[in-house]
Amino acid sequence: MYIKIITKPLVYILLLSLVSFTHNLKAQSYNVLEYGAINDTSKLSTTAINKAIEACSLAGGGKVFIPAGRYKTGTIILRDNVELYLDRGAILFASTNQKDFPRQKQPSYRSQKDPGGWFALIYAEGANNIGISGKGTIDGQGARQTARRNLLGLGDTDQFGLGDRDGRPRNILLISCKNVSVEGVTMLSSGIWNQHYLNCEDVLVNNIQVYNHSNRNNDAIDIDGCRRFILSNSIFDTDDDGITLKSTGSAGCEDVTITNCIVSSYANAIKCGTESTGGFKNITISNCVIKPSRTETKSFIGMTPFGTSGITLEIVDGGILDGVSINNVVIEGTQCPIYVRLGNRARKHREDAPEPPVGQIKNIQISNITAYNTGNYSSSITGIPGASIENISLSNINIVNRGEVSKGDYLIDPTKVSEDEKEYPDAESWKILPSYGFFIRHVKSISLVNIRLASVHPDIRIPVIGIDVNNFFVRDFNVDKMTGKINFQFIDVKNYDIERHKIKILH
Repeated sequence: MYIKIITKPLVYILLLSLVSFTHNLKAQSYNVLEYGAINDTSKLSTTAINKAIEACSLAGGGKVFIPAGRYKTGTIILRDNVELYLDRGAILFASTNQKDFPRQKQPSYRSQKDPGGWFALIYAEGANNIGISGKGTIDGQGARQTARRNLLGLGDTDQFGLGDRDGRPRNILLISCKNVSVEGVTMLSSGIWNQHYLNCEDVLVNNIQVYNHSNRNNDAIDIDGCRRFILSNSIFDTDDDGITLKSTGSAGCEDVTITNCIVSSYANAIKCGTESTGGFKNITISNCVIKPSRTETKSFIGMTPFGTSGITLEIVDGGILDGVSINNVVIEGTQCPIYVRLGNRARKHREDAPEPPVGQIKNIQISNITAYNTGNYSSSITGIPGASIENISLSNINIVNRGEVSKGDYLIDPTKVSEDEKEYPDAESWKILPSYGFFIRHVKSISLVNIRLASVHPDIRIPVIGIDVNNFFVRDFNVDKMTGKINFQFIDVKNYDIERHKIKILH
């Protein structure tokens, strides 16, 4: 009897709670159609979508719902506690009228890419607990987005150049935001970089698809000076760089995990750099596939669908790259499988900043890499005179390049390979090096363990060249029988430990 008395109120309370919870769920969903959005790309829905977002945020947060349909819009401003949800079949088309993308107020966090205030389709600064989700599509109509003129009041150019600061809108730009999630959506054809996360914290990007072949500077995703960032289970196909970590301001990229992604890029598939002011720390990249682009369109940057490099790690504008682990990556067809570069371009992140000192690259582990049908540029690991890359380990690496290189295709004397410490860092700068496996220069402490190099057609170049290297450890190194008799060429290499291989020593 006592149990019955207590159970009835409990059931009643639970039912009331369920009804209240269901009511709250409905109350927290804001359909943009109810705020005046129009399923018609001849009409503009910017005001309606922003009204729904504002109402949602003012009420404490929830979901702004975009149902199936085709909507044209200018800049959408995300606000605290709002999730923008694109239903399956919903397509957001960016307007192609520059007036629909007003310049946003210059944020307190400054970046080398900031032209004095930004332009974007979906924008937020300083927002907390925001998201973009659903199975819908964001189409930036990038082929029809054009550069703005005289943005800085200095004519069409300034000391940095306006190449990627010319006012074309990004599809997504989030600045100094916290607790961000972007999941499920498809992104197409941005005017410039597709999605740019700048100085953000605690970000999850998961299960997205990006196809970006519509304009110059068409990166797929730029993680720029962010902390605690997870990117996973996504597919990218892009004209410019694919997955890119940058530091265009004072903040570095720290505690970043990239996993289970498929990347196609005409340029660099997975890259740290080029901008590096704040550096990179604690970066893990795993279980990824890098392959040629499936597009048949002509590249805006003049490259081929195979891409320039698979894995690129760069410090050229100051900063420190420290603690990077790359594991389980398959690379098909790129010109250069692995490109690690410490340079000294020393570009300032803002005009009034001091010139950055030479940076550092150290504590790198690259393992379980399978690269096949690659071009003949050779992987390279290079510092500059007086600034060496430190403590880098490569293990379980299998590279098969195309081969069939003639003596006139490359510099036979490796000492003639230019330092290029002030130039833009890219495997295209050297193209075909005198080694076909690894060109290693200005490095302190490097190990090559369980490495296999082969060529589809015979390659007359030396597999590995080392110049100005201290502490060089090699074990289980195998080369294809079609290649030459000398496996290593050393110039000013100290403290090496190599078993059962012929070495040519030059002084």
